[in-house]
Amino acid sequence: MSDSSRLKGRSGLAVAGAGLAVQNHFKSQDTKGKTASILFLALMLLALVVAISAIVAVLAWAFFEGRTRLDSDLIFNGPSTVNRATAGYSVAILGTLQIIGGVIVLIIPLGVGAALYLEQFADKTKWWNRAIELNIQNLAGVPSIVFGILGLAFFVRGPFSWGLVAASGSATVALLVLPTVILASREAIKAVPPSILEGSLALGATRWQSVWLQVLPAAAPGMLTGVILAVSRAIGEAAPLLLVGALTFVTFAPSFFDGGFSALPVLIYNYAGRPQEEFQILAAAGVLLMLAVLIVINSFAIWLRARYEKSW
Repeated sequence: MSDSSRLKGRSGLAVAGAGLAVQNHFKSQDTKGKTASILFLALMLLALVVAISAIVAVLAWAFFEGRTRLDSDLIFNGPSTVNRATAGYSVAILGTLQIIGGVIVLIIPLGVGAALYLEQFADKTKWWNRAIELNIQNLAGVPSIVFGILGLAFFVRGPFSWGLVAASGSATVALLVLPTVILASREAIKAVPPSILEGSLALGATRWQSVWLQVLPAAAPGMLTGVILAVSRAIGEAAPLLLVGALTFVTFAPSFFDGGFSALPVLIYNYAGRPQEEFQILAAAGVLLMLAVLIVINSFAIWLRARYEKSW
């Protein structure tokens, strides 16, 4: 056998050996990656099972404890410390609807407007735009009680001086959930293909016309998702409302800018803190009632989001 044939044979063996080594290396990496993926999926499923089990346990407890008070009196009667067997949540339902209505009116224009500005018009090199983004991200992690102190200082007293009314609670909760709407709206705007904006600009439309007529309708379903998440959090918040007057025991229909007010989570907290068994049952029934109000509000928002998706 000639030297050239030996060299070719050796080079072939070397290439084959290198190929096997590379194949084994990537195969081991694939095995590790598959193992990590399986472990991560298992942990996610475990966390999901634990969360769902906790929710089901709470709902089962609330239904078992409060099933005897699931009647019309629960909805149409007001709170009472005398007629404990017929007391209800009518005043708290009206207060919650007023607060949530005010929250929606505030967070949609402010949250969507801030998201549009930061994504479509803001100069990212300017220090004030970077400061706005930093503050929004930081506010998303601030405890709710801090917003209650802020609402007490600025809306109840301070420059606005509205007093202990539903408007103060609505503005306070709106500040609490506003970062959620802004962050979700920004992600929805980022998800819109850039070709939509570029095509509109190429046809001669101004940037504002392109954003208002093309980008905003395309991002509306994602923005409504952020609003749904914000409302879901707002309807269950009790800590900030305690500081702006919702702890008051109100027996009359509240007014948005006048008189005291109450809300479902606060009144449930009030009932749960009383030693009488009737109030304990009433608090458990109130949990189911608050969940029903949340489902009704969110169902309307989900229907509206689905309608936007179909029209787009």
